[in-house]
Amino acid sequence: MPGARGSGHQTLRVALLGCGSVGSQVARLLDEQAADLAVRTGARLEIAGIAVRRLAHPRSAGIDTNLLTVDAPALATRPDVDIVVEVIGGIEPARSLLLAAMKAGKSVVTANKALLAEDGEQIHAASREHGTDLYYEAAVAGAIPLLRPLRESLAGDTVHRVLGIVNGTTNFILDRMDSSGADFGESLEEAQALGYAEADPTADVEGFDAAAKAAILAGLAFHTRVTAAGVHREGITEVTAADIASARALGRIVKLLAICERSGAGVSVRVHPAMIPRSHPLAAVGGAYNAVFVEAESAGQLMFYGAGAGGTPTASAVLGDIVAVARNRLAGTRGPELSTYAALPVLPMGDTLTRYHVSLDVDDRPGVLAAIAEAVARHDVSIRAVRQEGRGDDAQLVIVTHEARDAALAATIRELEALAVVRAVVSVMRVEGEEALL
Repeated sequence: MPGARGSGHQTLRVALLGCGSVGSQVARLLDEQAADLAVRTGARLEIAGIAVRRLAHPRSAGIDTNLLTVDAPALATRPDVDIVVEVIGGIEPARSLLLAAMKAGKSVVTANKALLAEDGEQIHAASREHGTDLYYEAAVAGAIPLLRPLRESLAGDTVHRVLGIVNGTTNFILDRMDSSGADFGESLEEAQALGYAEADPTADVEGFDAAAKAAILAGLAFHTRVTAAGVHREGITEVTAADIASARALGRIVKLLAICERSGAGVSVRVHPAMIPRSHPLAAVGGAYNAVFVEAESAGQLMFYGAGAGGTPTASAVLGDIVAVARNRLAGTRGPELSTYAALPVLPMGDTLTRYHVSLDVDDRPGVLAAIAEAVARHDVSIRAVRQEGRGDDAQLVIVTHEARDAALAATIRELEALAVVRAVVSVMRVEGEEALL
């Protein structure tokens, strides 16, 4: 454990791996709030060094360049370092650095959702083996306190469902498509111009970022090992302005949702666009904000809302973890470990129960609805509501199904595409939330 390195308070030395938008803000907050943090923690938090890839790269004002080093492995294992904070991102070298740090007895704070979703079991095992803390509140939903309530506050409850918006970039894009009528490409360009989307937005718009977060949420909520590979993932690149307009006409809005739920003897974890009623609380979550619902047996419905990304909000969550880790080190204790005792199977998407909204271009003649109803029924799917728009060559049929296995619904769509009375399946989207009939 650390010894006193000065009068008044002990000193805990922090190694910062990464100095980008989040890392630079962590460094700034550690400096600006040093006095308050010392009182809250019981120890001074002092930056021992900052690992970067290039020393000559321009830095935010206030970064002490004397602390910079390109030797991240040496910094992460230095004897005088107590806490290692990793905000590099990606799998390597982050994984090797964290494993080396924990082997050297360092407590670890990370914001690395991709690493935790892919190799969380290995990282947690190293934390247990070496008796070090592992905290990662900033890995999901930025500044929103979400993981610690799942891991600690709800430890005595049974969580049934976690549903929410966990990617600010896609939420901004879909929000702009809804409010302006713009298509996906235009909305993405606006998001990039405003700094909400990266130059390469693939991780966001294809759902990889949200899927990694969903894996972490599901693991904590259901005490089960879940990796990103177990998450069904669909992005928003195929969402059209017509889809958005159709949702609006039906009193709904399209959101990219992360949905983790107990289903029978297993859990289902999925990320995909879905139509939700405009009366649903998530419908009002605009811009780049995040919001997550947690449904628990005793606690009921809980909602967590706030800034889901950005350097300063994410740094706030990192700093909260640093304080928690520092307090544990001073007390000679560790935070709670990840619990995977339930070991529930992760169900394939085909076994998940969901509902579909389907728009069809159809012939305007007798027998069309009967043919469609027969095709739907052959897959043990039933129609909850139906509406026809237009006549003649412009006839469009909109149907919403009752809940059914996703595999049966997908098979239904394939059969509808082959029907002679169906000219085209214009749009298929899942539906979430309670709603009135069409």
